[in-house]
Amino acid sequence: MMKTSFGNNLPGWVPEGADRYLQHTEAGRSIRDLARGAGCHPSTVLRQIRKVENRRDDPLVDAALRRLAVVHFREKVQGRPPREEDVDADEAKAKAVPVLRRLCDSGAVLAVAEGMEKAVVVRGDGQADKLVVDRSLAQVMALKDWIACDQPGKISRYYITPTGRAAYGQLLADGENRARQMAEGFAEAQAPFQVCGSGAPRPMRRSRYSLGDSPILTLSRRKDRDGAPFLASDLVRAGERLREDFELAQIGDQVTQNWDHFLTAGCGQRVRNSTGSGASAAWERVKQALKALGPGLSDVAMRCCCHLEGLEAAEQKMGWSARSGKIVLRIALQQLQAHYSAHSDADAMIG
Repeated sequence: MMKTSFGNNLPGWVPEGADRYLQHTEAGRSIRDLARGAGCHPSTVLRQIRKVENRRDDPLVDAALRRLAVVHFREKVQGRPPREEDVDADEAKAKAVPVLRRLCDSGAVLAVAEGMEKAVVVRGDGQADKLVVDRSLAQVMALKDWIACDQPGKISRYYITPTGRAAYGQLLADGENRARQMAEGFAEAQAPFQVCGSGAPRPMRRSRYSLGDSPILTLSRRKDRDGAPFLASDLVRAGERLREDFELAQIGDQVTQNWDHFLTAGCGQRVRNSTGSGASAAWERVKQALKALGPGLSDVAMRCCCHLEGLEAAEQKMGWSARSGKIVLRIALQQLQAHYSAHSDADAMIG
């Protein structure tokens, strides 16, 4: 649903619920009035306002709301000139990408201390990851529910949420699309291609999964028999880590490589390896992870994590029975998570 703003020129990154919350608490607009302006039921607006109010225990969310209230409501009532925002919508997206990428690492958190203007990304071992974040950007990410904190205190530790992971994937996809359009000379509004000589439009191929909604993320939203998520968060992180290394291995000066020996049924896809230092390291990490999984498990991990192939297609190509792929994929992710944990422990002992 598109966010409806009510004339206070709130930044474009402000979520719909926060917009309506500020309109209700600062501008004094009734819930029914807000619902009429948005074309929805008053109960919808009420739920949004209550949800935002319940999140004010979060120090970053509370600070973001207080700043928006002062700048866009109270100072305007007093006739003061508007203050420039620290972060606009496009700037917030660009600056959030490296922060979200670091937070996708296992055990990484964003540490925010009281009275400090900066926050820092910290790894699971408590060491700083050399990424300093402006507090204003951290407030934007918290208000958008990209990061969350379970126990606020003098030092609050924020972890990335499923919403943040989906947003990270979407931001990457948007960036890649813009870069591809600039490289190939496409305009923002693309016209459909025509088949040469026939005049008939070529049908567009649509991917079943986007970067923000991979097969693993889709499966993680399903519930097990006991009501718990079918895939635990550590398993999702392991799959996303394999995928990130797989994509990183294809950046730079590339040499054609064949991954068919990891695919028992063969998928006809060839993967390219980079000779760059960072890509070479990622290439080795992918190979070691797939070797640790062994035949069968490496196949389903390669298809679903790296190629973003759907479970039904994987089951058909490998000759498995229906609905068995998700069980095998979960086993593969468990082995993959154990592999990454073992390597992290070994690196810690060496360090």
